[in-house]
Amino acid sequence: MNANTMQAAVLQRFGAPLALTEVEIPPLRPGQVLVRVAASGVNPLDTKIQAGNAAHAQASLPAILGIDLAGTMEAVHAGETRFQPGDEVYGMTGGVGGVPGSLAQFAAVDADLLAIKPRTLDMRQAAALPLIFITAWEGLVDRARVHAGQKVLVHGGAGGVGHMAVQVALAAGAEVYATGSAEQRNVIESLGATFINYRTQSVDDYVALHTGGEGFDVVYDTVGGATLDASFAAARRYHGHVVSCLGWGAHKLAPLSFRAATYSGVFTLLPLLSGRERAHHGDIMREATRLADAGRLRVLMDERRYTLAQANEAQAVVAAGQARGKLVVDVAV
Repeated sequence: MNANTMQAAVLQRFGAPLALTEVEIPPLRPGQVLVRVAASGVNPLDTKIQAGNAAHAQASLPAILGIDLAGTMEAVHAGETRFQPGDEVYGMTGGVGGVPGSLAQFAAVDADLLAIKPRTLDMRQAAALPLIFITAWEGLVDRARVHAGQKVLVHGGAGGVGHMAVQVALAAGAEVYATGSAEQRNVIESLGATFINYRTQSVDDYVALHTGGEGFDVVYDTVGGATLDASFAAARRYHGHVVSCLGWGAHKLAPLSFRAATYSGVFTLLPLLSGRERAHHGDIMREATRLADAGRLRVLMDERRYTLAQANEAQAVVAAGQARGKLVVDVAV
């Protein structure tokens, strides 16, 4: 490897393992910065892209995967004034739509997508945050306009997006409830939410118990399928709002309509795929930094360690649903 090349985990064909490959360090285009990647967050979407089961991500081969990164600013394009070499940054920066991702020693990144890393989080924790935090924020803040005094229900409150949504809603002053299994009760309660066991309590039961039968002001579905249908039935009459980041498939809207409630979908990949509204993702990451440094945001981590050469092992753990919290690949070791 020479001064102009780097190591990257490259996907040559869908369904194949990532191959550790020597590639050129990407040149900077206007508006970009070069980040020396310290850590790459592993998301379920990364594993679906590798398997060829995520057409909506619009990946083109060969591809460097890895949606989330944290690292140190190596260089900035002339005219870029927001960052300087040496800054520690993080963001949701690539791995979809033909944009190279973070499973590489360096990444040329649209500066609009980045923010300064929280001083209270290490690189691994920071790399775990971007996709899940942005997804939670877009649903609760951008779409539902969550605010103090509301009752918010988060489906899947111990999951990646779910545990971010719980904390975002609490930071807004809402009263938060979250569904999960009995094994997840301690995690959900430790975040500050009221636990609801979705396996033993029906929608009617917990709506009656916690809202007097009126329904929740905001319901965030992070699970999809039947859980989205349950979300429609749990929304408050007249003023309820349901948000889903997995609103795929066929759903009957009658339960929502009969409650005169509303619905929004969240598609976090759109700025990366379209090139539009990218600066808003940088803005959202600055909100994550603010909350984290104020002690109001923590990320549940899987403490297992994987190097860039072991990226396939990390992907396999996440694909099998065996990660205990967010799993991260250590790119710089």
